Amino acid sequence: MTDSPVSDSSGGSFAITTVNVNGIRAAVKTRNENNHGMLPWLSAHSTDVVLLQEVRASEALTRKALAPALDDGWHLVMTESAVKGRSGVGILSRTEPAAVRIGFGSDEFDPLGRYVEADFDLGGATVTAASLYLPSGAALTDDPKDVEKYEEKNRFLDEFGPYLDRLLTSGRQVVVAGDWNIAHTERDIKNWKGNRKNSGFLPHEREWVGARIDSGWVDVARRHHGDVDGPYAWWSWRGKAFDNDSGWRIDYHLATPTLADRLTRTWVDRPDAYDRRWSDHAPVTAEFA
Repeated sequence: MTDSPVSDSSGGSFAITTVNVNGIRAAVKTRNENNHGMLPWLSAHSTDVVLLQEVRASEALTRKALAPALDDGWHLVMTESAVKGRSGVGILSRTEPAAVRIGFGSDEFDPLGRYVEADFDLGGATVTAASLYLPSGAALTDDPKDVEKYEEKNRFLDEFGPYLDRLLTSGRQVVVAGDWNIAHTERDIKNWKGNRKNSGFLPHEREWVGARIDSGWVDVARRHHGDVDGPYAWWSWRGKAFDNDSGWRIDYHLATPTLADRLTRTWVDRPDAYDRRWSDHAPVTAEFA
């Protein structure tokens, strides 16, 4: 692993991890001796909360896939998508949440299972941890399917932006993390020149993220790592993208200022070899005092 210390919640800190599992049933499989799968990873890391995206399974099937972890004391809350085999987000936690809220009040997107948040007593304070799977979208072309994906993502941004604004002014300590499907700056994508017209790096998408940060949300990984390339957490399965670290930083935590000020470190659990991957995304963890 690269830059992947194990957190120690016994010292008063707590850690929140986000990872797009790209199908929970696939993520827990151990395909060969070099692919350890999600469950051994979960056992080896003492993170307190794991925010899951693209679960792509019913709650019953997800609980079956995660049975060893749940038997070991982990708690699961999740959403199910109205479209079978699509989307779905969840929250795994070592302690049972005090409250759970599914969706953000959207008639269109809540049934698709793209957002869930839960309250936890972490570090002596109530912290809201939210798992987000933002639509991937598409570049705007003459293809009707691309047009629909492009417009769908824009509708999501239009609805979700005001919800984030309300969270920011709620007075709560909140972190919204997940697969944002938007690389904010040129530092967040290796081949930014070749992706200027592609979904995930379109000007209006980047401006939308920038507006959230300008309003007060803190990109804790960018604050921690500074003005450097990456660290990336998604690489295509194709070609040599992973080996060449030709990735995207689209998995990140946005935190309210009070919580962000408690950040101690953040890291990407990048596997040390291609065949040790159990998703095309790597877990990203933020630790708070």
